[in-house]
Amino acid sequence: MNIPVPKLKAILLYFANYTNSRFLGKVKLMKLFYFLDFLHVKKYGAPITYDTYVNLEHGPIPSAIKNLIDTADDDFDNSILADTIKFEKNDSQNIHRVIALRNFSENDKKYFSPTELDILENVCKRFGEKNTKQIEDVSHKEAAWMETNLLETIPYSLATKDKDCLVSKEEIDTLMQI
Repeated sequence: MNIPVPKLKAILLYFANYTNSRFLGKVKLMKLFYFLDFLHVKKYGAPITYDTYVNLEHGPIPSAIKNLIDTADDDFDNSILADTIKFEKNDSQNIHRVIALRNFSENDKKYFSPTELDILENVCKRFGEKNTKQIEDVSHKEAAWMETNLLETIPYSLATKDKDCLVSKEEIDTLMQI
């Protein structure tokens, strides 16, 4: 993961503030990151977080970000995200709901390019009212999920196999080396 922590926190705040909190659990959060990175790759050739994605049962997940989220849930007091999000556990629904500890601010916007803000907004508009199962189903129709096996690393270049990709594999490979 090559994303600065303040930018990661800003993304978390954006997702937590601009999606329906009823549906924002850890699994859905991982899918939002997936779509954030892969939609940016498909349109501009490079991801936003540069995290390593892995094929898991519920779809692609960003591995380093998942570890930080799990730490925030399991050991809140020692988490670097303790000033950004917390988790509300609902045992009857088996969901660990993500709760923002503050609003996304104008100051948070400074971490993003115009293209990144555009993709953040589009991801939230597209999936903000969707539940985990709905967003999971969409992720399972992507080449990143279909062309890899369980526990395999997902290369960003697989985005070129999806119909909505506007860049070439060569462009993605070049931008990933920079």
